[in-house]
Amino acid sequence: MPELFTDNDQNSTCSPSSLRKISLFLYVIMLSFLSLQPSTTITRSSLFSYPRRRHRHSISPPPPPHFPLTTKTPFRHHFQIRSLDAAQTNHFETQIFDRFAKSTKLKIAIVGFGNFGQFLAKTLVRQGHTVLAHSRSNHSKIAQNLGVSFFPDPHDLCEEHPEILLLCTSIFSTENVLRSLPLQRLKRSTLFVDVLSVKEFPKNLFLQILPCDFDILCTHPMFGPESGKYSWNDLPFVYDQVRIGNEDSRAIRIERFLEIFKKEGCRMVEMSCAEHDKYAAGSQFITHTMGRVLEKLGLETTPINTKGYETLLNLVENTAGDSFDLYYGLFMYNKNAMEQLERLDLAFESLKKELFGHLHDVLRKQLFGKAGGIEVSGDRPVLAKLPVLEDRPVLSKLPKNGAALPAPADTVRIQNN
Repeated sequence: MPELFTDNDQNSTCSPSSLRKISLFLYVIMLSFLSLQPSTTITRSSLFSYPRRRHRHSISPPPPPHFPLTTKTPFRHHFQIRSLDAAQTNHFETQIFDRFAKSTKLKIAIVGFGNFGQFLAKTLVRQGHTVLAHSRSNHSKIAQNLGVSFFPDPHDLCEEHPEILLLCTSIFSTENVLRSLPLQRLKRSTLFVDVLSVKEFPKNLFLQILPCDFDILCTHPMFGPESGKYSWNDLPFVYDQVRIGNEDSRAIRIERFLEIFKKEGCRMVEMSCAEHDKYAAGSQFITHTMGRVLEKLGLETTPINTKGYETLLNLVENTAGDSFDLYYGLFMYNKNAMEQLERLDLAFESLKKELFGHLHDVLRKQLFGKAGGIEVSGDRPVLAKLPVLEDRPVLSKLPKNGAALPAPADTVRIQNN
């Protein structure tokens, strides 16, 4: 930069030529600065706005020779970025966001794309996960409508290397389906998940068939397409982490899968498979049993239905919607089901004996007559004496689950006076 002042004129006023050089130099600097921020709109007068306080070496500089001074004409630049926040292909923040979004999503393969598999797939797709499906029946059109990739061949499905393989088969076909899968085509870190209504059976099956490198998670969403049609909020989801590898990535994958049901508001319940089967026999199996017993009775709605009777009709409707194979599977593959069935039979017999035992002798004579056997009172045959129920105990209270039931030799018989 040339010297603008000399030693002789340090105490004198700047010459016009020096001032022109200063203004041109400042103007070049301002243009350089504006090129870094091209979206800023300025006026030419703002380029040459100087402090009004005068100094002996500072006077109002004249405008550059080739740029006449105007006050409000906006300065137009040839190149101008309209938006600094536009998503660019190579934008760093966009790449980071996309990578984070993909890292939180899972690649899930559903084996058994029936009603329940399709029911779960709707939620998985809605949450942004990649869903694959395979089934013996061709559900390709349904899968396409749901946004699911359908594979008729299990080999093609396994070659997609899903992170999670979700078994949604029936209880009876689980073993055959599991043995038919080409496990050698899967990654050795694949997570296997089941959704069966019994838990000890699939747990033992997984441990027996799957190599030790595979992770195992046994789950039971205690709802279905009917009960969870509108919402999963506060519906129980039971799970047991049977075998999980030591890597952090495997633990994170489990949490992401469970997060699917947490987001939908499910009540997450972690318990062992043995505990689940014990509780399920006393709740789910008994519910299905009572519903099917009432169905055999042929209950019908009446003009004077009570709230309790409406509840029974709803129970029959809900249980009748499930296949008998499901009910039989609950009985066959849960060792606690037989005990509950015996307890139910014992409770019914005990209730009948309690009703008969409260009949007064006088009331019996009035209702049934004095002679033994069957008498005819009017046009109706009646029993003069109640039958003695052999081999059945009269209990005021049933024993707890797991306790031994009374033997037939220990029964208390009704004695008629």
